[in-house]
Amino acid sequence: WDFVLMTRRAAAPSLLTSGFLMGAIAIGVPCLALLLAHELRVVPAASGSWFAAAAEMALFLIPAAASEELLMRGYIFSVLRESVGWKTTLIATSIVFGLLHLRNPGADPETITAVIIAGFFLGTILLVTESLYAAWMAHFAWNWTMAAGVHTSVSGLAVTAPNYHVVNNGPTWLTGGAWGPEGGVAAALGMFAFLFYLHARYRSQLQNGLSRNESHEV
Repeated sequence: WDFVLMTRRAAAPSLLTSGFLMGAIAIGVPCLALLLAHELRVVPAASGSWFAAAAEMALFLIPAAASEELLMRGYIFSVLRESVGWKTTLIATSIVFGLLHLRNPGADPETITAVIIAGFFLGTILLVTESLYAAWMAHFAWNWTMAAGVHTSVSGLAVTAPNYHVVNNGPTWLTGGAWGPEGGVAAALGMFAFLFYLHARYRSQLQNGLSRNESHEV
């Protein structure tokens, strides 16, 4: 459990909360900015219970995020990290993470690049918190904020949500188009803002190999 960063300490409420907030803010703020700038617009949808829909989406998105994190940033990530160092591992797994979304509806070079950036975002959260649970919560919060809060597509997959739906009203390169806001430049900027923050705050920890024996990278 320690090797894959899934100890009891890694599941501390503070780490879970931090992960969730980072994921929600990184996509929520860009979405809000796009709405305020009228690059996204709200259209009516069939009425229904927001809370019921949000709970249903959570039941689907929580295990979906867990499976992707276990695959991309679980045991394989830890083995690669021990073998080639965290930098190479972060680059390699982020690229593979993006390529795994090639079959999603509407995938193109821009959206796949955005998913690769998301791989760096989630991988960095894993490294600085030393908690796979934190990365899982960030991944879940990212998707849930778009699906349950904004009511927009998630990685090209349409969302059925009550009362309203958010659609593209600006250039695809900025808003992500049919892929959803996470495929546009606005979301990429949100992730880069957190990446700069995390690297600035944990600079010494990163430079020292994040408490791991990675002498070939130090």
